[in-house]
Amino acid sequence: MKSTEFTKEDFDLIKKEWESLAEAAKARCRTEDEFKVVQKAFDFANEAHKDVRRRSGVPYIIHPIQVAKIVVSDIGLGYKSIVAALLHDVVEDTEYTVEDIKDLFGPKVASLVDGLTKMKNVLDEEDRTKQNGYQTESLQAENFKKILLTMNDDVRVVLIKLADRLHNCRTIEFMPEHKRDKILSETMYLFIPLAHRLGLYSIKSEMENIWLIYKEPEDYAEIKAETQAKVDTTGRQIDAFIAPIEAALRAEGYNFSIKKRIKTPYSIWHKMRTKHVTFDQVYDLYAVRIVFDPNSDDPVKERKQCYDIFSTITSLYRYQPDRLRDWIKTPKNNGYEALHCTLMSKSGIWVEVQIRSKRMDDIAERGIAAHWAYKRDGYISENDSEMDKWLEKIQDIIKSPDLGSLELLDVIHQDLLASDIVVFTPKGEQRTLPSGATALDFAYAIHTKIGEHAIAAKVNMKLCSLPHVLHQGDQIEIITAQNAFPLLGWLDFVVTRNAKRKILDYFRDHDPEILAKAEDIIELKNGHQTQAARIIINEGIRYIIASCCNRGRLH
Repeated sequence: MKSTEFTKEDFDLIKKEWESLAEAAKARCRTEDEFKVVQKAFDFANEAHKDVRRRSGVPYIIHPIQVAKIVVSDIGLGYKSIVAALLHDVVEDTEYTVEDIKDLFGPKVASLVDGLTKMKNVLDEEDRTKQNGYQTESLQAENFKKILLTMNDDVRVVLIKLADRLHNCRTIEFMPEHKRDKILSETMYLFIPLAHRLGLYSIKSEMENIWLIYKEPEDYAEIKAETQAKVDTTGRQIDAFIAPIEAALRAEGYNFSIKKRIKTPYSIWHKMRTKHVTFDQVYDLYAVRIVFDPNSDDPVKERKQCYDIFSTITSLYRYQPDRLRDWIKTPKNNGYEALHCTLMSKSGIWVEVQIRSKRMDDIAERGIAAHWAYKRDGYISENDSEMDKWLEKIQDIIKSPDLGSLELLDVIHQDLLASDIVVFTPKGEQRTLPSGATALDFAYAIHTKIGEHAIAAKVNMKLCSLPHVLHQGDQIEIITAQNAFPLLGWLDFVVTRNAKRKILDYFRDHDPEILAKAEDIIELKNGHQTQAARIIINEGIRYIIASCCNRGRLH
C-alpha cells in the first residue's frame, strides 16, 4: 500500500463505486435504519483509508467496497455482513481497534471483523518470521491450532473471506510474482473447494478461471478460442433447440425463463485432463437452464413440476439415460437441487438441460446464504439439515483430541474435496457417505455396535463382503454376529474417519497391544497426505480452516 493525496478523479471513482454498492445494499436491507448503518460503515472506512492506495494505484477503499458488493450481490448476505466487509481491513491497516468497531457498530459486527483480522494477522506474522528465519513447523502448527480454537462461531466470517479472496484474485495482475503464486496456490487448494462445498458456484467458477489464466495461460487461450469458434458456428442451433421447449412449456401454462450457458474454460480444461478427451469430445459444452416459478409453496408439488417439465421436454427430444442426474430426490450436501438431463438436438448436438425452481436456482447460485434464508422463511425440506450436519462434522473434527494440526488440515481438505453418495437402509432411510465408502463404513454410520459385530452385508439383496465399495442408490443390510469383533485388517479398507476412530476406540478399550499396530497403519496410510498438508501450511493457508465450522444466523 502507498499513500498519496487523492485527486478529483479518485473521489469521483469512490463516489461511483459507493453508489453502486448502496443500490444493492438498499435492496437487501430490511429497514432504513439498517441501511443507515451501512452508510455509516462506508463513511468510517472511507475516512480510515483516506489517501491510501492499492498496488494498482486505485484508492484502497475500492477494495472493501468491491468485497461488500460480492457479499451482497453474489452471496446474498445482509447488512451486518455488508458492514463487516466494508470494515474488514480497518483494524489491521489503521489505528482503530476491535473495541472501536464494537462501540460504533455493535458486538456482532466487531466479532466478524475480529475473525477476519485474525486470519490476516496469521499470514502477516508468518511472512515476517519466514523473512527473519525464525519460522518453525511447530510454531506454524500451534498458530493454526490457536486460530481453530478461538475463531468466532459464525459462518459469515468464511463467506466474507471468500468474497475478499475473489476480489484479490480479480486484481492479482498487480501482485508481485511470488505473492501471485502464493495466492493462486491457496485459492486452488482450499478456497475453491470451500466455495464449492458452500454452494457458491459463481465464485468457485470465477476463481477457477483466474487460476487457469495464470497457471496454464496457453491452455486457457486455446480453449477460449475453440469455445468461441464453436459458439459462432452452433449458436443458432442452440436457439433452434430452445424454441420448441419454450413453446411447449408456455402452452402448459408455466411461468419460466430459459438461460443458455457455455461450460467454463476451467471446467473444459479439467474434463479434458481428467477424462483424457479432446475438446471436441466434451459433449456437455452447452447447457440450457429452465427456471420456473412453482404454482404452489408445497415442496412436494414443486418437485413434481420438475418431473413434469422433464416429461414435456423428453417428448420433444431423445435423452441419454446414463446422463440423467436427479439432484431433487437426493440433493447434494451443499443444498443443491436440480434435475439434469442431456438431450440430442435435431441438428445432432448433445445439450445438457437443467431444470430448477426459482428457489432451487437461488440456492444453486448463492449457496448456503440462500439455503438458510429459505429455511428462516419457513420453507421445509427433508434435506434442510444436510449443510448443518456437515458443519457439525467439521466442528467435531476440529475439536478432536487425537489429531495434530498438520493432520487436521489434511483431514478437512479431504472432506472439502470429497464427493458424496446417498445410500439406504433396508427400511429406506437415507444415509450420506463419501464416495468410495464400504459396507463396513455404512455399518459404523448406523451404529457403533453394528459396526463392531458386522460379518457381511447384503447390497441390493446380494451377499457381499464388508470391504465392498458402495455406489449411489445402494440399499444395504448389515449381517452381524454376537461373537464377532473388529479386526486389525479393517483399517486397510474403511475410508470414513468415523469408522477408523471407532475401530481404534475398540482396540484402545479391549486390546492395547493391537492399538499400537493399528495406529501405525493409520499413520502409514496418511503419511503422504500429512506431508502435503505440511507444505500447504508452510504457504500460509491454515488460517481459513477454522471458519469451516462457523455457524450462525445470516442477517
